[in-house]
Amino acid sequence: MRDHRATLLWVGFAVAALVSVALVLRRPDRLSDLHIYHGALTDLRAGRPLYGYVAPNGGPFTYPPFAALVLWPITTVPLGVVEAVWLAATCAAVVAIAVPVGRALVTGRTAAPGRGVAGARTGTSAPVSIAAVAAVLMIAAPVQSNLRFGQVSIFIVLMALLDAMAPPSRMRGVLIGVAAAIKLTPLLFVLYFLACGRYRDAARALGAFVTCGALALVVLPAESLTYWAGTVAQTSRIGNLASLGNQSVHGMLLRLGLDERSLPLVWAALVAVICALALLRARALSRLGRPGHAAVLVGCATVAASPVSWTHHQVWTVLAAMLLVGAVGVARRVAGALLLASMVLSLGAVLAPVSMRPGVQFLFENARAIGTVALCVTGFGAVALTAARTHRTRPTGRGWPRVGVAALGALAFFAVQPLPAGADPTFKAYRLPDVVNARYFFVCRGPVECAHYGTGAPVTFGTRREKTKVRVNGVVSEQVARLDYHSAPGGPPRSIPLLAAYPGVRTFSFRSATMVHGRLVAYSADGRALVTYDDELTAATR
Repeated sequence: MRDHRATLLWVGFAVAALVSVALVLRRPDRLSDLHIYHGALTDLRAGRPLYGYVAPNGGPFTYPPFAALVLWPITTVPLGVVEAVWLAATCAAVVAIAVPVGRALVTGRTAAPGRGVAGARTGTSAPVSIAAVAAVLMIAAPVQSNLRFGQVSIFIVLMALLDAMAPPSRMRGVLIGVAAAIKLTPLLFVLYFLACGRYRDAARALGAFVTCGALALVVLPAESLTYWAGTVAQTSRIGNLASLGNQSVHGMLLRLGLDERSLPLVWAALVAVICALALLRARALSRLGRPGHAAVLVGCATVAASPVSWTHHQVWTVLAAMLLVGAVGVARRVAGALLLASMVLSLGAVLAPVSMRPGVQFLFENARAIGTVALCVTGFGAVALTAARTHRTRPTGRGWPRVGVAALGALAFFAVQPLPAGADPTFKAYRLPDVVNARYFFVCRGPVECAHYGTGAPVTFGTRREKTKVRVNGVVSEQVARLDYHSAPGGPPRSIPLLAAYPGVRTFSFRSATMVHGRLVAYSADGRALVTYDDELTAATR
């Protein structure tokens, strides 16, 4: 039966992999990050600067110069061959990750309090667990994102995971140092080694990292100086860090609208606390003989702490969710299922129709970041503490009421919260193809009506209030060159597109969760503010 289940799961994995690869190959923007690697290295071979490269989609090369040495071979074969090999290697990396995580999942169940040989016999076998991890991992958003963009992130996860879980040897730590030289986030594993007293592993990791950097300095001196002298700190080169794709603590704080002066201090303090707690939990897990759980926990801390954690970086969180689902205890399994659901689905988009409150919508849209932080703080539900206690038999079924009460309490907390300063989770500015939708563009219809709608003011608009949002639609005069919307004091401005929907008429439309602190500013071509609307917008929420 178990072998049969494993076979079915591997068939499911294979089908998911084939379908995913086929869908990627059908996309006109397929493997865009891989194309950035290829284009940047092609320019480098032609004598142009590595960090001056800009892809057709605007993306730059963002990794340390040693990554360029590792990726150099992709410029020696046709791009089509590179794409095929990269996709196959990504699927193979999923399997390679599933093997140690699947074994750790079984170990976590059999090592639970009160379980001995009987617990090992009744649990799911390692082959089934490995196949299940591979199948679920393949359909999760982070792996799909790695496939779609042709990302290197999944290989970094594989290198760090294998090295952190490896048995003692003279090479343990080297792979993490190499991974950190390609992408800096695995450097947190050096602190994990130090916290566990594995000083030789930490030394080998740092030694490998420095050696790789020195090799890059010798081969690519100009690029190395450019990167380490400034490019390494220019995280804004990667894109809009406040977008929902960046599910890190830094990204969430940006969406909260913290001002530029307080943001670095708040972020640094939170990251320090989160990482310290995660490392302490990971050390306890390692001492209990759960190196897989410990490594995944440290990996989740890198996702939370990094200034930028796009979807393809969040493989660690999927692994943590599966370890929770396979754990002992109702609370941990429910938490794992919820976290796994957030990593497979976009809860902000799926549950937007039922969110009803801005605070709840903010919770849904930041569920991955919040879940990762919660995991770092609790360490798989304080499993290290519960495993150390003397097991006491409890009546079955008592965990469900506690989980339900806790979940409802958390949801109620977010439901009553006002919209955080500067955050606007439902904001959307509409564009030209949306003009046909009467729900979005309601103040006037057609060129004649819209031409006569203006009153001579720079901006003439109307508002429409709905359950979870307020819509603003209007027209602008010829003197308006730019229109910005501020959702809260100190929050970043939102650029509102001015749409030439009809001859001689420019209209606009956007939605926002609330207008309590809203401010609409119209600017002239020379950058001068023509008019500001705030009281009128505030009245829209009453």
